[in-house]
Amino acid sequence: MSNDLEILRQEVLSELAGATDLKAWDAVRVSTLGKSGRLTALLKALGKMQPDERKARGVALNRLRDELTRAVEARGKELEAAELEARLVAERVDVTLPPPPVERGYLHPISRTIEEMTAIFGAMGFKVAEGPDIETDWHNFSALNTPDHHPARTDHDTFYLPPQPGLDVTRVLRTQTSGVQIRTMLAQKPPIRVIVPGRTYRADHDATHSPMFHQCEGLVVGKGITLGHLKGCLIEFLRAFFGKPELPVRFRSSYFPFTEPSLEVDIGWSRKTGEIGGGEDWLEVLGAGMVHARVLANCGLDPREWQGFAFGMGIERLAMLKNGIPDLRSFYESDIRWLRYYGSDPLAPALLHEGV
Repeated sequence: MSNDLEILRQEVLSELAGATDLKAWDAVRVSTLGKSGRLTALLKALGKMQPDERKARGVALNRLRDELTRAVEARGKELEAAELEARLVAERVDVTLPPPPVERGYLHPISRTIEEMTAIFGAMGFKVAEGPDIETDWHNFSALNTPDHHPARTDHDTFYLPPQPGLDVTRVLRTQTSGVQIRTMLAQKPPIRVIVPGRTYRADHDATHSPMFHQCEGLVVGKGITLGHLKGCLIEFLRAFFGKPELPVRFRSSYFPFTEPSLEVDIGWSRKTGEIGGGEDWLEVLGAGMVHARVLANCGLDPREWQGFAFGMGIERLAMLKNGIPDLRSFYESDIRWLRYYGSDPLAPALLHEGV
């Protein structure tokens, strides 16, 4: 190998040894083997030499090119490995450190209350039934034995919707989930045992009322159903829901168009402390009664053969009582601080309390 090639060899090897990062290495590679590199220029100059000189010079250049190419590739791999090692050291995770805190979500009290009610009634053999929020006047009122002059039918209490073109049907935003009871009796034969949790709508808004709220109604239809079955079902539910096996429960006579006899259901309560089950006061929590014979007949059921009972309760009301929530409007204000305080762990199951 001639002196100029040996000098080039030593220079390139020295430069490669002095390259401490991939950027410096790449500069050496380009200056040596690139299109305008030193070795490339020598190879291009072969065409100007005499044939005898060109042969010997070509062999030496090719040998040098192979050697320097191997040296460049080897040094590149060394620097890549060194950079990877340095990055791994710098980015190493200390697994002994606690993980950063992650903000957890919370289950809304309404959703939690529906879960608990479904779990309790589910243990009694009830199924969940669903229906449309937009009901016909017949499903919402007429089939439930509500007379035309009843105040619930007025615009002051009920949201009426514009009629659909070509259909002579009065539509309303359902004021109760009782319409699903009618649909259930029309769609299936007894025995029937369902609860109907869902949204309802009424033209009212204050600290204890909302234009949109949630109800849970229940319906049982079968043969030989008595008022005793109704009382036993509701007493067990209320004691399980509030977690008080000895919760006092009282039934008072009342009036609803769709039940006869009709009952208001009270629980023991302290007016001074707000404690459920304590004190000598009573607090009304739901309405109930035996399904009116006309309602059964409207659904094609013979009242002489089939009997049933029904009940209805406000989900927000029960949630407020159980959790000590003072204002109904706070359920819909989307205050994340309120939800953190009253919300529930979304992974916690709805447990059945003693009494079911």
